[in-house]
Amino acid sequence: MTQDAADFPPVDLPPTDQSLPIALLRARERLMIPIREALQVTGLTEQQWRLLRVLEEFGPQDATKLAKRASLLMPSQTRIVQNLSEKGYVTRRTNPEDRRRQVVSITAAGHQVLVKNAPKAREISDEAAAALGEEKVKMLVSILDDIIHM
Repeated sequence: MTQDAADFPPVDLPPTDQSLPIALLRARERLMIPIREALQVTGLTEQQWRLLRVLEEFGPQDATKLAKRASLLMPSQTRIVQNLSEKGYVTRRTNPEDRRRQVVSITAAGHQVLVKNAPKAREISDEAAAALGEEKVKMLVSILDDIIHM
């Protein structure tokens, strides 16, 4: 016999609509809808796009640093880099200063994927900013940065 949730004593947690982690996840999912739609035509996943963006912005880098900047777990990052390497969008080479590490770089083809899809990415970003207002976006990014660094 199964019990109904009403039969259990209450759990001392805030309601889910007042939970910061759940609110952040819901907001992320809402913002990702148009991004996922735009990425379908590129043949890239969200994580691949993010990794290419990080490489474009910061240049060649150690795989560990890349995973952190792209918000990826190392096993996922390793698989994603392998896939992007097979597509010709990134290269990997041994770090000359520490031969146990690899340096990942974006290729011209990877750069072109970003260039080709940047207008749509900018449009999506601009629409979200317009819906919220520039000041709210700046404030939200600042608050999220505070959370990241707490």
